[in-house]
Amino acid sequence: MSTTHGPDVIEQVLQLSQADGCVVLLSESSDIDLRWANNTLTTNGSHLARSLTVISIIGESVGTMSATRLDDLAGLVRASEQAARDAGPAEDFGPLVEGGADKGFEAAAETTTADVFNTLASGLGESFTSAQADGLLHFGFASHSVSTLWLGSSTGLRKRHVQPTGYVEMTAKNDRRGGSSWVGQHTKDWSDLSVPELDAELRRRLSWTERYIEIPPGRYETLIPPSALADLLIYAYWTAAGRDAAEGRTVFSKPGGQTRVGEVIAPTGFSLRSDPHDSVLGTRPFAAAGGSSSQSSVFDNGLENRATDWIRDGRLEALTQTRSSAAKAGVACTPMIDNLIADGGGTVSLEEMIASTERGLLLTCLWYIREVDPESLLLTGLTRDGVYLIEDGKVSGTVTNFRWNESPIDLLGRVTECSASVPTLPREWSDYFTRTRMPALRVPDFNMSSVSQAF
Repeated sequence: MSTTHGPDVIEQVLQLSQADGCVVLLSESSDIDLRWANNTLTTNGSHLARSLTVISIIGESVGTMSATRLDDLAGLVRASEQAARDAGPAEDFGPLVEGGADKGFEAAAETTTADVFNTLASGLGESFTSAQADGLLHFGFASHSVSTLWLGSSTGLRKRHVQPTGYVEMTAKNDRRGGSSWVGQHTKDWSDLSVPELDAELRRRLSWTERYIEIPPGRYETLIPPSALADLLIYAYWTAAGRDAAEGRTVFSKPGGQTRVGEVIAPTGFSLRSDPHDSVLGTRPFAAAGGSSSQSSVFDNGLENRATDWIRDGRLEALTQTRSSAAKAGVACTPMIDNLIADGGGTVSLEEMIASTERGLLLTCLWYIREVDPESLLLTGLTRDGVYLIEDGKVSGTVTNFRWNESPIDLLGRVTECSASVPTLPREWSDYFTRTRMPALRVPDFNMSSVSQAF
């Protein structure tokens, strides 16, 4: 990898630009990972990556070019300018964001090292030893990355953001039918992660597999844990573009080019929000986009991200809007933010919800989530690593896995109880979206549409 200083690259590209406007994004990431299987550490790796994107604006047209090598900056700039000349007018054309240089813009990229895994690796060694003695098998993956982003523009913007991201996923198996359990956790610096606590939860769930109960598909009262809820609501968030809703293509659409903003879609007291300055889930506080879409615009690069309520007190408050789509709709600009925080006003724990359940199912997580119908946001997928039967306030055994069919928006309208919200790791989307805080939900009629043979 080139050792060229990131801020200097930004300045070189802007000096080379002959376009009417130019935005430059440079990202450098340092990543490490650790894998284990069958009670043994198997592989570890470290990776460095760099990506440079040049966005040229000529007239009302945009050209974008990206590269991972920095040995021909002039060629990259000229190519982006030619792409702009070849393109038609941009639908989202507008003035570039103006501003000055942030404090710290000139700082170098930050990196990570395998030392962050020291406590994790030691704890895993102890878990492997006890698992071997008890006939259990451990599998898992840990990842930590530090990504540094510089953004510069011909209007004077100079921004820098450093994003640490870490998470661990652990699975334990026994030889019983349905004998697989999973836990996962997001972390910034690994100081809040306890392998013994995660291992104890895996073992507790495996203890529930001593009894296996056959039950048919159908609608069941179901406790949806925070991780599974995160997967469902992240998908809903990804489809919450105001422009798409106004065009009648999503669950948030109303006839006549209107949206459902203002409608009650969740229980009283339920909120869904994003906040780039959250003390635990903090993320990039400005917009950064290498291309335009219904949820982002290259012209918004550098725009400040602010705390935004998507659902407030059960009412749909806002959809994601670029400056362009917001102006056309006559609403506030509400950029997409890389975290998601749900709160139903509950104070009970998931354990207390189990204790108050006469008969129902407890999920662990969802996977292989796919969209069936965008207009209702009907999703389908499979349950994974443990579906448990609750009887008279206690988990009485494990049941089969199911294929399920649900719309997260329809589901919010049927919620009868929420737990307190806790930081959680989505299972399906952990590679893309790790920063969430969610409650557990009680739904009286979750649709388990068919039996799955997956375990």
